[in-house]
Amino acid sequence: MAAAGAGHLRRAASALLLRSPRLPVRELSAPARLYHKKVVDHYENPRNVGSLDKTSKNVGTGLVGAPACGDVMKLQIQVDEKGKIVDARFKTFGCGSAIASSSLATEWVKGKTVEEALTIKNTDIAKELCLPPVKLHCSRKEGMRNNSLDILMEIF
Repeated sequence: MAAAGAGHLRRAASALLLRSPRLPVRELSAPARLYHKKVVDHYENPRNVGSLDKTSKNVGTGLVGAPACGDVMKLQIQVDEKGKIVDARFKTFGCGSAIASSSLATEWVKGKTVEEALTIKNTDIAKELCLPPVKLHCSRKEGMRNNSLDILMEIF
C-alpha cells in the first residue's frame, strides 16, 4: 500500500510541476545519462558479491575507498596452494559504474595468479565496460591506487 501511495504522490508531484507556468518542462529535465549494456548487466546482476571466510589462511581481504565520490570496495580473494586465485568476492558501496567495475574485476582475476591479476589495469576494466572518461575513477579508486587491483598487493 505504501509503494502504491508513493507512486501516486510521485505522479501528482510530476503533474503539478508540468502544470506550473514558472517551471517549464525543458528547464526541469536533465540530460539522460545512459550506461552501456555491460555496465547495466553487471550492476543488475553483479557477479561474486559477498564475503569469503576471512579467518581462512588462504583468503586475503583488502579495502579501498575514493574520497572524491564516496565509493568503497572490499575485495577478497582465495588462493590455492599453487598461487592461483580460485575465488574472489566483493562488496562495494558506490555508483553503478563502481559496482560493475568490481563485479568485472572479480570475474577477471579468477584463475590467474596474483601477479597476473596485477597486470589488469583500470583502463582495461573501463574499456570493457565502455565507461565514459568521467567515470574512469569508478574502475580505479581515485587518489588511492594506480591500478584497480593494487589492493591485491596489500593482501599477499
